[in-house]
Amino acid sequence: MSSAVELPPPGPRGVPPLLARLVDDAALFPPGNAAMPDAIAAHLEMRSSNRAAVMGLFLCPASRLPELITELIKVRPVKPVALSLVIDTGLGGVPKALSIVESRTELLALRMVEMPAPSDVDDQWLERVSEFVPEDVIRVIEPRRGGPDWLASIRKVAEHGSWPKLRCGGLSQQAFPTVDEISDFLSVVSAGGVSFKATAGLHNAVRHTDEETGFTHHGFLNLLVATARSLAGGDVREALNSTDSEALAKEASELSEAASHAVRGVFASYGSCSLAEPVADLEQLGLL
Repeated sequence: MSSAVELPPPGPRGVPPLLARLVDDAALFPPGNAAMPDAIAAHLEMRSSNRAAVMGLFLCPASRLPELITELIKVRPVKPVALSLVIDTGLGGVPKALSIVESRTELLALRMVEMPAPSDVDDQWLERVSEFVPEDVIRVIEPRRGGPDWLASIRKVAEHGSWPKLRCGGLSQQAFPTVDEISDFLSVVSAGGVSFKATAGLHNAVRHTDEETGFTHHGFLNLLVATARSLAGGDVREALNSTDSEALAKEASELSEAASHAVRGVFASYGSCSLAEPVADLEQLGLL
């Protein structure tokens, strides 16, 4: 099984293994669209808070690397920022972006590279990704959902040693996968012994309908519980559909340490434009 980002054991800060380093910082991305100085200031503040262990990597588009480095030079972080580089410049732009990061190791520690897959996820393209990205950096690839070959593409990504990415929402209703689609996705990754990363739409812990947009959002706690059930042969669809926050929190809290690590070995992390919202939800549910 591909290992997730290293999980610390429960400690004095009260973060259980199921939630450790779960939330990657996607403040620069929609709908947050934070300015770089604000995003960096909030990230560094969270890094020194009593909920720091919930936070994972800082996400930055490759096209904004110079801006990120300029800001970090100004603030001079005590230790390098753990980075996930989101490739928005095409596969050909990867070597240059990696070279920039490698020249600034006092500011940045590259942990992950994420990129969208082309419409045809072929072996040659996946091999080029493997050639460009160092072995000690996690590769995350997002095949396009909706086509008949989506699940086959997920399998192919996993076979090449990369993590598939599951997009859980966006700016239109079509961007939100159905419960059946997520269930099928979990079936593939659980059976294949591979980690995955989720992104977009998971602003809150529990499934709910946004009053402003009318979109029904999936919950990251639903996804954690659904992953646990997928590994144990339980009812995945019921977990994804549930809006019973107390029941979901109870089920999550009763997972053993071994089961929690197994879940996070599959559902490794997700990106959120807000760190405060998921932490507040978890505190309200008694999970932190």
